[in-house]
Amino acid sequence: MANCILIADSGSTKTDWILTTSENSILEVETLGINPVRDSRDAIFGIIKNHLASQLPEEYKVDQIFFYGAGCIDPYKKNIAEVLISIFGSDRRIAVESDLLGAARALCGNQAGIACILGTGSNSCLYDGKEIIANTSPLGYILGDEGSGAFLGKTLVGNILKKIFSQKLQDSFFKKYGLTPSIIINKVYREPMPNRFLASLVPFLAEHREEPEIHDMLIGAFRLFFERNVKAYRHPEMEINCVGSIAFYFKQEIMDAAAKEGLKMGKILQKPAQDLAFFHRKTLFWGQKC
Repeated sequence: MANCILIADSGSTKTDWILTTSENSILEVETLGINPVRDSRDAIFGIIKNHLASQLPEEYKVDQIFFYGAGCIDPYKKNIAEVLISIFGSDRRIAVESDLLGAARALCGNQAGIACILGTGSNSCLYDGKEIIANTSPLGYILGDEGSGAFLGKTLVGNILKKIFSQKLQDSFFKKYGLTPSIIINKVYREPMPNRFLASLVPFLAEHREEPEIHDMLIGAFRLFFERNVKAYRHPEMEINCVGSIAFYFKQEIMDAAAKEGLKMGKILQKPAQDLAFFHRKTLFWGQKC
């Protein structure tokens, strides 16, 4: 029976699982998202037991488990660790860490660097090659989250409703989504999870990114992310590495914004799971230390 590592990268919507040996990944599974701040222990158990454990091949023994996810902070993350122990047993190493540490390890490996998440929300950290040593609080989509999907959607909606964007763009927006100003106000101020609603409007920006006013908006948003978050680490010599859907789909605009701020871009990934698998193969099987 071959020993292997089970790695999870979890958000509130979905979780990417990878089972890897010392040579390569042998299985990838996607399940519902797990957030221990939001989800009960029973809900977490049901997702892992019913949608993951049954798919793991019997000829491979899960020797170590590394779970990285949103909401994986004290005291909530212990629920995930306890569920993993109850399903896989206590005779193995189990580590539950934040999605930000997962991003840093995927992006920077064992090297020091600046790691950022740009998805529905945004976050960043200074990483010493092992642990996070500094973090500028993202503050969420109301007070911060610059450069995130929610921030971009909020800026887009504001420019549409205030008629800052051209009439052509206003008409295209309302036609695409079938929205009205009153519906937008209701979704933002009265319905749950307005950040997800705002982030769901980002495809409009991608479709119209060549329009000068959209281009300028995107560059401005990413410059603001760098100004209010990354520059706080005071390491202008370090490359900035990003992971997430926004980072991936707006790669060129992010690189242009970084150049305007006098910053250097490094690696940009859509998802961290495969690079996390590589990181743990290297550190655990090849003798390098985390």
